[in-house]
Parts: sequence; C-alpha cells; structure tokens
Amino acid sequence: MLIFSLAINVAMMATIGYHYYRNTCLVPSLPCPMSPRDGHLYQSLGLSNAQLTKMDPLAKGFHSRLAELGSAMEGKRELLVNLLAKEGDSADVENLRREMAKIQDEIQKEVIAHITETKKILDPGQQQRFFELMRESMSHTQSPWSEHFGGKK
Repeated sequence: MLIFSLAINVAMMATIGYHYYRNTCLVPSLPCPMSPRDGHLYQSLGLSNAQLTKMDPLAKGFHSRLAELGSAMEGKRELLVNLLAKEGDSADVENLRREMAKIQDEIQKEVIAHITETKKILDPGQQQRFFELMRESMSHTQSPWSEHFGGKK
C-alpha cells in the first residue's frame, strides 16, 4: 500500500508539473496566466527577437512531446479505472501502475530538459525572473488530490 501511495504522490507531482508547463506561455497562441498583463511569459521576460526565434521551436517540440505523453497517460488512467472498477487482477493493476510510472518519469525528464534548454536561451536576469515566476505559480497550484491527502483547501 505504501508503494501505491508513493506512486500516486509521484504521479500527482508529475501531473501538476505537466499542467503547469502546458498552461504557461510556452505555447505562443495562448495567453499566459503567469504574466501580469494580457500577454505571454516570453513578453514578461523581455526576450529579444533572437531569443524568441530559438524559443519557438523548443516550445513546439516540448508541447508536442508532452501532448503525446499526456495522451498515453490518459489512456492508462482509463484502463486503471476500468481495472479497479471490475476488481481486476492485482498483477494487472501493478503492471499498469508501472507503465504509468514510466510515463510520469518521462514527463518529468521532458520538463527538466525543457527548463534546462530554456535557461540556456535566457540571460541571467531573465533566468531569475523565469524561476521567480515558476516558484510563484507553483505556490498557487493545488492538486485536486490534496484535500484527500491532508493538503490545504
């Protein structure tokens, strides 16, 4: 049960990270909820045209990969619910949990790699602001599961 609980917590953390990055201004057509005005995170960082040129393909590749992993995870979640609903074999549930953990691990790796690559494009001042915005956003992000695991409402 402890392993299952830890897996759920890791999955929640990865999901929060995934949604955080998916919903920030790394997709140029979406407004940025972290930006103090109607605009994009890039605009609040004051990126140059050269930086924006580098950021665009990086963001597109990142979002494409996360969408692919997100779709895979969504399918696994449906399978898990179906298995649990019909009281599936515990070995099947454990195998599916392992598959989901691999996807979550891949999501985390993609997010970390993306942050690392983004950091290379930014100057020191922009990096500081970028991480301030991340910290601020993460402090306001609440998992839908937190009330079930003793988190604040």
